[in-house]
Amino acid sequence: MNQYKKDFPVFQNKPCVYLDSAATAQRPASVIEAERYFYENMNANPLRGLYELSMAATDAYSDARSCVKDFINAQEDAEIIFTRNTTESLNLVAYSWGLHFIHEGDEIVTTVMEHHSNMLPWQMVAERTGAKMIYLEPEEDGTFSKEEIDRKITDRCRLIAIAQVSNVLGCVNPVRELADRVHRNGGVIVVDAAQSVPHMKVDVRELDADFLAFSGHKLMAPFGIGVLYGKRELLEKMPPFLTGGEMIEYVRLDGATWAELPHKFEAGTVNPAGAYGLKAAIEYLSGVGFDQIRRIEDELTAKIFEEFSKLPYMHIYGSPDPAKHSGIVSFTIDGVHPHDIASILDADKVDIRAGHHCAQPLMDYLKVGNTARASLYLYNDEEDIDAFISSVKKIRKIMGY
Repeated sequence: MNQYKKDFPVFQNKPCVYLDSAATAQRPASVIEAERYFYENMNANPLRGLYELSMAATDAYSDARSCVKDFINAQEDAEIIFTRNTTESLNLVAYSWGLHFIHEGDEIVTTVMEHHSNMLPWQMVAERTGAKMIYLEPEEDGTFSKEEIDRKITDRCRLIAIAQVSNVLGCVNPVRELADRVHRNGGVIVVDAAQSVPHMKVDVRELDADFLAFSGHKLMAPFGIGVLYGKRELLEKMPPFLTGGEMIEYVRLDGATWAELPHKFEAGTVNPAGAYGLKAAIEYLSGVGFDQIRRIEDELTAKIFEEFSKLPYMHIYGSPDPAKHSGIVSFTIDGVHPHDIASILDADKVDIRAGHHCAQPLMDYLKVGNTARASLYLYNDEEDIDAFISSVKKIRKIMGY
């Protein structure tokens, strides 16, 4: 058994082969205990009370923000905004930056492989401002040719929105190269890091990202806590996304002044327990190390590729190199709908995702309605893959082929 699996209570309570970590990761006991500890020992609104419980909650919330800052190498705590998830973070940028700094005739560049959460907000901005949407189209292996980038990123590009890692193809996109290009035009780059932050070291300063978003639940933290990183100089210029409690400095009958960063963007009662759990998840990840995570994922992905290559009716999407999949393997089986694949595997307690993965434009581009997707994480092992492959091999026979 994988040495980390014992740290995750779900595998003792509900034994299964869990291959859907790209959707949400399982939680180690330390994260579950951290959230429980908060509620048992610090349960009060942070930032508001002068009594002991509230001050403890404030310290816990602030410590979590500092932990995230160090984790992604931001310059200061004020550049870390807590949200509910990646989707909310991306919408915050679209409404607070996009609607105020993008104008008619500007171009917004994204890709056909984006999760809907990193496409729909920019379509909204384009519709409301008169900007033009431009879509980069990848090669079969998920890469973008120089010609495609040169042709579609012009001096009118005001914003690039791109996932660092595709949630379908698993490819790692050239964020720094695109950042350099858009910065030459005075624009910004928005990075969807939901699929990268849990699996690799992400340094916002190395990437020169203007904004970067990710969800806690994909890196083993509680549901309902997300992060938006933004460069201070940009956040300072942006109006708040939501208004109400906590994000104000002073309210008058004829208006208000906003609180300083990061509180300007954290309206209402915040999620300190989730933030405390996020800190515990980052500490667990740091204890394992990204080199070890990469080794596990690469070895298991290579095993899936090797076994699938023996089955002529299997088709994998993306690069033929398993090391370029970031632990994500999207596939189809001739004659079998992906929903049937998932249902049959479920009968063997093998959990995968099937559908369009919130990436319908990519499905259309690949000329496939849906795919099945197996996604790996540090708690998976060879026994999981053996069970997965054994179940896959039965599918066509069960379907009458």
